[in-house]
Amino acid sequence: MANAASGMAVDDQCKLKFLELKAKRNYRFIVFKIENQRVTVEKLGNPEESYDDFAASLPSDKCRYAVYDFDFTTDENVQKSKIFFIAWAPDTSRVRDKMVYASSKDRFKRELDGIQVELQATDPSEMSIDIVKSRAI
Repeated sequence: MANAASGMAVDDQCKLKFLELKAKRNYRFIVFKIENQRVTVEKLGNPEESYDDFAASLPSDKCRYAVYDFDFTTDENVQKSKIFFIAWAPDTSRVRDKMVYASSKDRFKRELDGIQVELQATDPSEMSIDIVKSRAI
């Protein structure tokens, strides 16, 4: 159990599942939530799930952290993949939740070694597939 600077604990499953996503590609995405002063895994996305499935798994009125393994093809026709860290804080979520997630984000992100791109989003348009593609290349 790792300690976050904000006093937030990080469940070991968070790191274990992230390593499986990164090394074994067992998951397309992972959604994390803060509950009882600790970050836990809320949902694991199967490798065949799409970006739309991932976006739909984020609650419209609650903050979450997520990682997404994005596959793409470069202009040179090379298959690549980048791991995105997404800090989801919708405008409709509680102010206290936004503050807790914001203050814990950097420490939690450091626990996940291998994040390549970070996105912060307050509504779905800020993390559209077009934005993800433009940040990946």
